[in-house]
Order: sequence, then structure tokens, then C-alpha cells
Amino acid sequence: MVVHTHKGSHHGHEAFKADRRALVIALGVTAGIMVVEAVGGFISNSLALLSDAGHMLTDVMALSLSLVALQFTARPASSTRTYGFYRMEILAALINGSSLVLICAFILYEAYKRFRALEVVNPDVMMGVAFLGLAANGIAVWALGPRKRGSLNLKGAYLHILGDALSSLGVIAGGVIISFTGWLIVDPIISVAICAVIVKGAARLVKESVHILLESVPTL
Repeated sequence: MVVHTHKGSHHGHEAFKADRRALVIALGVTAGIMVVEAVGGFISNSLALLSDAGHMLTDVMALSLSLVALQFTARPASSTRTYGFYRMEILAALINGSSLVLICAFILYEAYKRFRALEVVNPDVMMGVAFLGLAANGIAVWALGPRKRGSLNLKGAYLHILGDALSSLGVIAGGVIISFTGWLIVDPIISVAICAVIVKGAARLVKESVHILLESVPTL
């Protein structure tokens, strides 16, 4: 896998600035909508919406870590770090993937409790806030999408945001179903479905990161 180091040429410097700009946009949008979803989740009593807000909190930390890691990769090599700080980028990707798995474990636990005792939710608030979240995630995906190809670090950040976008779609679908049928069990079901999608991408990211950190034979 080829990962640009952003150093040593005008093109590399421009790529570094583009990556940093994409991360800053994604971080700002995600932090803003996280607060909105947390408030909306409490008001609507929706587990799916609260789970998405918790996922976004993880994303805020992950994007911040990715931004710090990106700054480190721009530093030159030294006598003690002959490869520079490139591995910081891979380490950030590993932490991002691992955090996704942990947040999904929490969501599944909360969903289990909801399955045992269903709770009333407000589908209108669910859908309204989820639409805002989807729009915000769309902006972040647009910012990170073109930059993820050359960096495992940005790929990790992109997967976080993409997971949020899928979460928002799930919440919207759940709100529509609950609104028309009154089936409250849909809320925890949507949460579990979201986790399944997120974990699949996270597991792949962790595998790729560990593969590079262990200096394994490149995959074909």
C-alpha cells in the first residue's frame, strides 16, 4: 500500500494541506452535529439516535487524533526515528478501528436492555435530527472522500464518518417505521444493524493497520 508522506516536494506539501483541510472540516461538522444528536436523543428517547451521538463523540476524538497524527507525519526523520513519524499515521488508524468496535459493544448492550423492556420514543424528533446528521455527514464525506485513497489514517477517519452517515439513514428509517406502525422494537433493531455494518469496516481497518505495523508481506 502506498501512503504519501506529504514531505519533500511541492506536490507533497499541497497534499498535506489538502488532507489537513479535509480533516478540519470533518472535525468541525462532526462536533457540531454530535451535540444536536445528543440533545435530540434525550428528547426523543431514541436509542438509535443516542447511539449515533455516542458514535460521533468517538469520531470527534478519532478525527482529532488523525489530525495530530497527520502533523507528526510531516516531521522529518531523525537519528532515532529513521523512518520519520509515518507510523503515527498507521497507529492512529489502528486506534480508530478499535474505538469503533468498543462503541458498538456499548450500543449492543443498550439494545439488549431495550429488547427486554421496550421504551416509548418520539419518531418525529428522531427523523428531524437524523436528517440534520445525514446532511452534516454528507459534508464530511465529501471533504474526506477524495483524500482517503493515499492515507490509511484518513481512510480510518473516512470510515468513522461513513458509519455515522449509515447510522443517520438507519435512524430515519426507524423513525418512519415507528411513526406508521408503532413498533418500538425497531429502535434497538436499527441500532444492532448499524453496529454490524460499522464493525465490518472497523475489523478490516484494524487488520490492515496491524498488517503494516508487523511489517507483514504486502497483500496483493
